[in-house]
Amino acid sequence: MKNKHRWLLNPWLILPSDNKMLHSESQYTRLRWLLTIAGLVLYVVDIWTDMGLALKYFCEKQYVWTGLTLLFVLAGLLVSQLFSFAWYMDDMKNVLRNPDGRGTVAGMSTGLLVVLHVFGMGVFSRYYHLLKRGFEVVRMTPKCCTVEESREEHHYLFCLATDLSMLKLFEAFLESAPQLLLQIYILLGHDEGSVMQYLSMAFSFFNLAWALVDYRRCLRRSLHHIREMPSGLPTAIYLLYKLCTITSHILSFSLLLILSSYSAVALVLFWLLMTTFTHLLHTNFCSSKGLELLYQAVIGVILTFTFFNVKGQDTKVLMTIYYIFHFLLNIMAPVMLALLKPELQTAPFLLPVVGLIAGGSVLGLVSLTLYYLFLHPRGKWREADEVDGLGTETESMRRMRNFLQP
Repeated sequence: MKNKHRWLLNPWLILPSDNKMLHSESQYTRLRWLLTIAGLVLYVVDIWTDMGLALKYFCEKQYVWTGLTLLFVLAGLLVSQLFSFAWYMDDMKNVLRNPDGRGTVAGMSTGLLVVLHVFGMGVFSRYYHLLKRGFEVVRMTPKCCTVEESREEHHYLFCLATDLSMLKLFEAFLESAPQLLLQIYILLGHDEGSVMQYLSMAFSFFNLAWALVDYRRCLRRSLHHIREMPSGLPTAIYLLYKLCTITSHILSFSLLLILSSYSAVALVLFWLLMTTFTHLLHTNFCSSKGLELLYQAVIGVILTFTFFNVKGQDTKVLMTIYYIFHFLLNIMAPVMLALLKPELQTAPFLLPVVGLIAGGSVLGLVSLTLYYLFLHPRGKWREADEVDGLGTETESMRRMRNFLQP
């Protein structure tokens, strides 16, 4: 990709000619680069284990499980490819990202982008571009650059990382979360477990956890007006809150499916309710109406499993209502199963699952309260100015501003 800055930056180099330096939180570091590789490995292994599990079900003539397992994999891949291609096209048309009006973006023509995304390689192309550009930044020494140029280059890398983290978030909630629900339902309701199934569940869980934290940290680093989420305890408590509430929610859904397969209809209705709620908020994330409707449907899926701030506004009341419903559902699911299917009261899985639901619900809500009362970054980091070159908004920056807010 032809770039207006042809220098390569070492983030640990002190520039004596400048009396100000980048904040450490604004630097794309070696650790960040290595974590990108770890995220790529986890993404690939999660897909491979799910495909391997689908093949196992097919060999065992479990065609319904085969179809559902593949359906979630394909849904995550298809949606992430569609949005990835659309964002590349937006960047190509954007005069700030592509001032010369070139027919390429990230060194790729429209034809090549079409081929890559048709064959499901769009996300991998983003990984390649980010890792290549990031490697140049964290390993090489610049010939000449100012602090403003350094900040712009590091910010650009975080913009690339944030686009990728958004796609990973889509994939995690369209593939990993429902896949985890499906496999738990099969394991508990049909007493069918295998090593491949356990691997699929484990990597789905890890991929979901990774997507949540990576998205949150990348988004906050790419938005100049929002303070970065500190690493360590705040990140750990936030992750604990999300994983505990999502896991207890998935376990509750699985008990309802064991109670009756028609509970799947209730899940679909809840998804439609969340999608309608998102639509009524008049989101402005995509450049086309059709893609905006797809985006709202995807957000409906995400809100089925966890709460996110759709419009970046004060949502204390909505979050409180959401988690009251969440808590009531977690209580209702095991009680209904015990009352309506008394033969399952002695099932070996019931007591451990109820314990996980109760413990996860309480620990998740306690972690949520602790995080937003004491650990959530507040206020603004700094205002953008013309000297920093941050006053003009690119298409990718608009996406970040209009996407789900932590």
